[in-house]
Amino acid sequence: MWKATLGERTLHFELAGINNQNFIMRDRETGTWWQQVSGRAIHGPLAGRSLESMPWDEVSFSLFRDEHPAAGVLLPSDEHAADYASADWEEEIAGYPTVGEADPDAPLAPRDLVVGIAVDGAARAYRWTDLDPARPVADRVGGTPILLVLHPDGLSLRCFDRRLDGRTLEIFLQPASDPPVLLDAATGSAWDFSGRATSGSMCGRQLGRIACLKDYWFDWNVYHPECESKEPEGQSASRCVPH
Repeated sequence: MWKATLGERTLHFELAGINNQNFIMRDRETGTWWQQVSGRAIHGPLAGRSLESMPWDEVSFSLFRDEHPAAGVLLPSDEHAADYASADWEEEIAGYPTVGEADPDAPLAPRDLVVGIAVDGAARAYRWTDLDPARPVADRVGGTPILLVLHPDGLSLRCFDRRLDGRTLEIFLQPASDPPVLLDAATGSAWDFSGRATSGSMCGRQLGRIACLKDYWFDWNVYHPECESKEPEGQSASRCVPH
């Protein structure tokens, strides 16, 4: 998700085309083309500029409603019903070709779903089907200690920076907790799925959020050819091979 402002100018975007199954957006003010996945202008008067990212979530509607009971929700517009994708659009695009040829020695298949994290000039991808709500992933990406937590609903995902007050927290899941309760080894404080401490000496403190993107491997790999793919426990890692 990107801010629609650039400096003091507000831009208005529309679909210009599809590249590698990602939107190419065009702003009405200058006609510049922008990549959906990176927020970077790739053609036109503003080429080379980048939109500022905004915090965002990929969570189930049930969880969103529980956390934000007063929030509004966008509903489909009858006026534009014909412009919306069909309910089975994911099955439709699964048959589309991907960019380049699949490498048989690559660590993942092109359409494997991954969770990608890019921070400190480094990138790492975790296979979606390897993630387990009962086993949060504690790892380091580019020197940043991260925590990747999958909610028991199997749909909602959040990633956090484990550093707080100059120290790195070792955080574990309280077994069989739903909603998840995370415990840090140093203080025994309890943390919820939003990254906020709800009890203990850390009560009221907040872990920093790190953007993590659920994406197809072929797409993540194109935009992050320097990344590593890792098993959740970190036993093995393979350098990404650009397709």
